[in-house]
Amino acid sequence: MTQNRPGHIRLTSHPEPGGHRAPLVWGAPTAAGRGPVVGSVAQPSARNVIGTHGGAYALYRALAVSAGALSPLVRPDLTNTQPVVTIGPHPQWSGPGKIVSLDPWGHLASEAFAEAIGEGLDIRPSIAVTRARLNLAEVNSALAAGSLAADGQVLHENGDISVVKIAIDPVWWLPGIAERFGVAEPALRRTLFEQTGGMYPELVTRPDLDVFLPPIGGISAYVFGDPAFLADPRRDLTCRVHDECNGSDVFGSDICTCRPYLLHGIEECVRAAQANGVGLIVYNRKEGRALGEVTKFLVYNARKRQAGGDQAATYFERTECVAGVQDARFQQLMPDVLHWLGITRIHRFVSMSNMKHDALIAQGILVDGRVPIPPGRIPADASVEIEAKKAAGYFSAEAPGHDAPRHARGRPPDGA
Repeated sequence: MTQNRPGHIRLTSHPEPGGHRAPLVWGAPTAAGRGPVVGSVAQPSARNVIGTHGGAYALYRALAVSAGALSPLVRPDLTNTQPVVTIGPHPQWSGPGKIVSLDPWGHLASEAFAEAIGEGLDIRPSIAVTRARLNLAEVNSALAAGSLAADGQVLHENGDISVVKIAIDPVWWLPGIAERFGVAEPALRRTLFEQTGGMYPELVTRPDLDVFLPPIGGISAYVFGDPAFLADPRRDLTCRVHDECNGSDVFGSDICTCRPYLLHGIEECVRAAQANGVGLIVYNRKEGRALGEVTKFLVYNARKRQAGGDQAATYFERTECVAGVQDARFQQLMPDVLHWLGITRIHRFVSMSNMKHDALIAQGILVDGRVPIPPGRIPADASVEIEAKKAAGYFSAEAPGHDAPRHARGRPPDGA
């Protein structure tokens, strides 16, 4: 393929002479007031963000361009790609600091900014919303055993589950990210620049650019039942926020409880939808506690080979010895997707994580109750993990001082 590209390298570390940018006012109450996110490398004068579209897949796109398989000037045809259901706008979209890690207008790019697209601006969605059916072996077993029943709408006789599924690429508003983590924005920018090997010099040279499209994995959300119910606090909402674990989620590795807990959450979401409520699974790409799968497998080896074998007392220590930190997920950004969906209250939170629970409370989302994983679902080899997490402060029904309903309303549990 003949590539239509200039012969010189265009640096973006300083504004283009005479260039213009589409205005971008984060937190504005309307799409027109906020303005579009423009990260197209084909329109450098219109770019108003650091980075480019596609999240973790931006580098694969670069390889395709380098190999001559993709024109760097190609623009997507977004005909008929609009969301299959209406989501928002919700008050949280313009609430101060409520959403800082995704673009709340990202699923409406082709319609909210149609005029600008018609004028030639390359504006691309960062969120897609579609319908699907899931079919999972554990759900089929539950259906056969009678613990789940088909209703023909949510759960079908053949085991299919009807869902609305949503894909979200990360869009970081740097001032809000810095505030959420309690650091100065210049320090955040410099650290991001240095710890990515200087990949994005605009982080330190372009303070006029507040939005960053990081090359990381995003979020998948699965809605069971009517998505409109999510924003209605009168409707019972069952929710699980799950961090990626490829070995367990996909391949069924028995060293952790990830797939069993995820499937338990899915079954509880089905029951909620069948009872005229709604279920939600949020799946974050944070493999190996956001340390990566290589680090995770190294930790597995260290745990199994240590003196005395695998044990709960050194569960977190082994991770820290290998990675330098026990957990890099830092759930401060996790509530953003719930704000985007308009959620203000979770009736049943299918999670034992104290970090996830506390992040929701800090962001003003009420949590009426938490649902631990049933003991019968814990693989034998995962008992070390679950005991270590409970000892570290994870919720369990038998642990004293866990009073989720009162804590959710702002009163700490006894002894806190």
